[in-house]
Amino acid sequence: MAKSNKPIIWGTFAAGGEVVSLVTPVIILLTLLAAYGRIPAGLSYEHLHAFAAGWFGKLVLFVVVFLSLWSQAHRLRITCFDFGLRADGAVATLFYAIAAATSVWLVMILAKL
Repeated sequence: MAKSNKPIIWGTFAAGGEVVSLVTPVIILLTLLAAYGRIPAGLSYEHLHAFAAGWFGKLVLFVVVFLSLWSQAHRLRITCFDFGLRADGAVATLFYAIAAATSVWLVMILAKL
């Protein structure tokens, strides 16, 4: 049986889709609360920055953004294929390279926090 990297790609796609579907409504709700000036005390800038500056906060942020990036890269690859762009190797390389470069950039940003 030939070896394939498809489980890795599909795993990040599925995990990223789950993260996006669970986290996005929470972000929208918090944004609406902030717009109406009803931010809970635990979600002030100082508290969120303190969380993000710690190792656990950085890990959480990295996992959420990393999985979202790879999920959307795969989704864009499949969308291009559905629209008739059949150069799948080039498209996959482009989108996954963008996701990889953005993931490295994210690590650099989180290291500066």
